[in-house]
Amino acid sequence: MRGNIEKWDYFELTLRAEAAGNPFVDVDFAVTFSMGHRRVVVDGFYDGDSCFLARFMPDVKGDWQFVTTSNEPELDGITGGFTCVAPSADNHGPVRVIDPYHFAYEDGTAYHPVGTTCYVWNLQGDALEEETLETLASAPFNKMRMCVFPKRYSYNANEPPSYPFEGEPTHTWDPSQLGNRYYTDIPDCWDFTRFNPAYFRHLEQRILELRALNIEADLIIFHPYDCGAWGFDKMPAEVNDRYLKYLVARLAAFRNIWWSFANEFDLMPAHSLADWDHYFKLVQQHDPYNHLRSNHNARTFYDHGKPWVTHCSIQRHDMTQIPRWQKEYQKPVIVDECGYEGDIGRAFGSFTAEELVARHWQGFGTGGYVGHGECYEHDEDILWWSKGGQLYGDSPVRLAFLREIIEAAPPPGLFPLSTNRAVRDMLLDRPYNGITVGHNGEDYLLIYYWTHQLKFLRLALPANKTYRIDIIDTWNMTITEADASASDLVMIELPRRPYIAVRVERVE
Repeated sequence: MRGNIEKWDYFELTLRAEAAGNPFVDVDFAVTFSMGHRRVVVDGFYDGDSCFLARFMPDVKGDWQFVTTSNEPELDGITGGFTCVAPSADNHGPVRVIDPYHFAYEDGTAYHPVGTTCYVWNLQGDALEEETLETLASAPFNKMRMCVFPKRYSYNANEPPSYPFEGEPTHTWDPSQLGNRYYTDIPDCWDFTRFNPAYFRHLEQRILELRALNIEADLIIFHPYDCGAWGFDKMPAEVNDRYLKYLVARLAAFRNIWWSFANEFDLMPAHSLADWDHYFKLVQQHDPYNHLRSNHNARTFYDHGKPWVTHCSIQRHDMTQIPRWQKEYQKPVIVDECGYEGDIGRAFGSFTAEELVARHWQGFGTGGYVGHGECYEHDEDILWWSKGGQLYGDSPVRLAFLREIIEAAPPPGLFPLSTNRAVRDMLLDRPYNGITVGHNGEDYLLIYYWTHQLKFLRLALPANKTYRIDIIDTWNMTITEADASASDLVMIELPRRPYIAVRVERVE
């Protein structure tokens, strides 16, 4: 058994065994992959129809060997190998945290998350899911927040095509419970000891299709929006543990996976803080690739400072707080939910495109990151935020423009103004009331003026350096050179309208 596998792609071992009893709970199956003195152990999993699988993501080129271990004789002591070859051009490896503010792919290529939320786009049937992928192919997003479990919420009352466990819903769901996140009954129609492999195969297919589009799958493991429809938000502790291990065994070898333990974890009273800590540590233990891990809040933050948290996933509206969170947690900050462009009858989903784009510029301009979402009313309740489909708003094209600006900045990216006194001294008019500033040393400065309409910008640049100063209209997406060789004390006339940014970049 010998073939070629790209670095950071995945090798898949498939074995057949007629195991007695319940193969999901009675069979232990693992594979040890080795190269020289290196050893990596991965958990295998049962994929139905007497098939057991194990997946491995190699991170070193060369010849790898493997050997299986199992309490099922047909799965024990199987050996083989493969050759890991160089990655293709678009394969940069998994995303890593590289300093207190920034991310990069494992090969060192800078990564700036420009994310969007499409909670259950993967549970809408092939036609709509394919339409979502077609939309993403021309959208600016390189990260997608999405759920494993189905979701019951406004604009999302349909049943999914299939379910994660064996069984079929037999109860009649009461729509009056839609707003009741604390519905206590757990339907008895599921066999929680048996997963539905087809459900997870479909999830894998969609995650790999995102990977082909260079989009990270920020996978939401639990969420509170079950409303008593299925009971997946309050499963017994042993079921939660088995689910987490199964999920990691199936998905961890995909390089574009992030683990988001919950959407709005603090709205899930069936799970204690100790439970969340346990979930993090369990996944960390079983994921040999150390994928990114976070926990998303509604009102109360999970402690992002805990060692098993890799970055902050935050729901808040004020992007000017990002430098405070960066300082407090010393980790990259992603405000995954800052509000949504749209017109629905909910405050969170009725922001103008101007406001959403402004919040992105405020957040990215401080060295943080901000997520997109869209909630426009639709005759068939097909909102991007919940089901995907098409984008109708005016923000995506402007977020593409922002992404170009941020990706053109010197790596690894921007830093909050508070991290460099010399850069602060370059600003003769200090930022206030929504004006944000990011920098990359004294060689790069990005000032965002939000709704302010200043007439002039005054700077005290180093006298021994020369800078190009550009005026950026963030809404109309234009860049106008204001000074090609600025140095020392300069005054730049601004266009006196909102949503203007200024880029100051050293040229010599």
